[in-house]
Amino acid sequence: MIKTGVPYGSDVSAGKYRCDDCGYIYTNQSKTSLPPCPRINQIPHYRHSWTILNGQGDAKIDPYPYGR
Repeated sequence: MIKTGVPYGSDVSAGKYRCDDCGYIYTNQSKTSLPPCPRINQIPHYRHSWTILNGQGDAKIDPYPYGR
């Protein structure tokens, strides 16, 4: 299942993620928090989120780490 709009800083497991602003593909090899897109200083970013292409997304206890 593809989930969009997963904000930077969300807790995720290993998987592949696509930036919702520029399409950059990020592969995460271990459980961690999603970083900001590495292209954020090169291309304007407004959504500040990722689409989960595979892997697990936000934990229900921490769906939006920045209080969204």
